[in-house]
Amino acid sequence: MKTLSITLAILLSATVVPSSYAQIQMNPPSAQVAPSATNMTDGEVRKIDKETKKITIKHGEIKNLDMPGMTMVFQVKDVALLDTIKVGDKVKFVAEKAGGAIVVTDIQPGNPSSVK
Repeated sequence: MKTLSITLAILLSATVVPSSYAQIQMNPPSAQVAPSATNMTDGEVRKIDKETKKITIKHGEIKNLDMPGMTMVFQVKDVALLDTIKVGDKVKFVAEKAGGAIVVTDIQPGNPSSVK
């Protein structure tokens, strides 16, 4: 009887592990973290300060932060993001809360439809 219980336990664990492995392969963690176009907010660059890694953006609603449209200063995750834009550019960007601040983690030239 004890051998039957051990055999059943081994067989059950052998069927659970492959299905978990298949799920990880189909949905790798890195694919779930990437920002999507729906997380991006329309904005217009008002000021860039590479020295302090900050950018001022007049933006529409930031849905993931439940924030209405306004003009505000953001920290930038990577100063290299500021190399592709200039003051006056229309942009699309992703902002997230990190370490008690709101940080721009991605910014791309864009053609915003509703910057308020």
